[in-house]
Amino acid sequence: MSQGITARDRQARISAYTAFAVQGLCFASLVTQVPQIQKAHHLSDATLSLVLLMVPLVAGVGSVVSGALFQRLGSGPVLRVSQPAVAVTIALIGLTGDLSFGGTLPRPPAIAEDVALYTAVALFGLFVGAVDASMNAQAVAVERRYGISLITGFYAVWSVAGILGGLWAALTNRLDLSLFTGFAIAAAVGIAASLTTGPRLYRRAEEGDGPTAEELKAAGRSVPWRPILIVGTAMAVAYLADAAISSYGAKYLDDELSASDWVAPLGYVAYQITMVISRGVADFAVRRSGAVRVVRLGGLVGIAGMVGVVAAPSAPFAIAAFALAGLGLSVIAPVSFSAAGRVDPTGLGVAVSRVNIFNYVGFVLGAAVVGAIAPLSAGHGLRIAFTVPTVLILIVFITAKGFAPAPVAGARPDAPAMERPMA
Repeated sequence: MSQGITARDRQARISAYTAFAVQGLCFASLVTQVPQIQKAHHLSDATLSLVLLMVPLVAGVGSVVSGALFQRLGSGPVLRVSQPAVAVTIALIGLTGDLSFGGTLPRPPAIAEDVALYTAVALFGLFVGAVDASMNAQAVAVERRYGISLITGFYAVWSVAGILGGLWAALTNRLDLSLFTGFAIAAAVGIAASLTTGPRLYRRAEEGDGPTAEELKAAGRSVPWRPILIVGTAMAVAYLADAAISSYGAKYLDDELSASDWVAPLGYVAYQITMVISRGVADFAVRRSGAVRVVRLGGLVGIAGMVGVVAAPSAPFAIAAFALAGLGLSVIAPVSFSAAGRVDPTGLGVAVSRVNIFNYVGFVLGAAVVGAIAPLSAGHGLRIAFTVPTVLILIVFITAKGFAPAPVAGARPDAPAMERPMA
């Protein structure tokens, strides 16, 4: 650990951990209830696909807008505002499905419910993008201050909170609580945690000055694009599969495998559990066997898991397959960032930021591709749609050698990753 770590630094680190936990809890609480949201609003599969696609698209806007505010305000104030807003919006999404307040009021016209849902989902996406950018900025500031690699721990916290969010969704369905009640309780926990720890995030002056636009432009010319495109393509495929599982996994269990409402969220829970396990040993595996072998093994396990999802005859089988997929797919993104660091001589994270683009590309494509195919078959649409990421994971094998690029002089393999957590 670097010398000079103070109580203030430890406070900021705990606050950043809390931000990742709240984000994981809120995201999981929402995505595991996709089947219930569809039923509450009587959405067709095609309409649901558009609603789900809206989230990553608007999140990209939120991320860009928040990034523009960092230079003037710092990431801390942006996070302190946007994170409670995420929690509020998931409660609003639950409320839109029960605008008659349990039948005590006349039910509003369907178009009013639809407008309310789309507005709430758009706000959710906007604030999720802002939180993604600002919590990563805080994590990187903490890592910079400590002088050691800490970023994986933040994502582990995100995944553990996601597991709890999925289990909470299963419990609310088991208890037959309304969507609003389940979302509101999760939101209340998130808001309380965020408001309690938010004031201890790093302030603008404590984060330090980043590179100027001129410095980034000059640095960008020294970073080769070819190795970035190779590992970025593999990352996009991993996130495409991740988007399919996180956005449609619960619906697949509910609709096509006739799982109970409380069982449907457990596919996401199993997926997250194995991701935590896999990422806990991935660094050791890379040191022992090398990045290329780890990526190939991860791709092989990921394909096996996705094949199991497509072929699943029952919900328990599919849940086990989701777990297997998570075990393999989770290693691809972290190793992608490490590979990018090997070809970045700038020390400014230029290569990392370029690779990071591909995780948003993959997530948007995943929501779009699966959403477009699923409505084509009433009884097997999602099963068919899941074959797309299954086949595309073969690209990981084709690109595996690119995960051990020849290092560029002056490169920093351990450059911090500003990754969107795999859901």
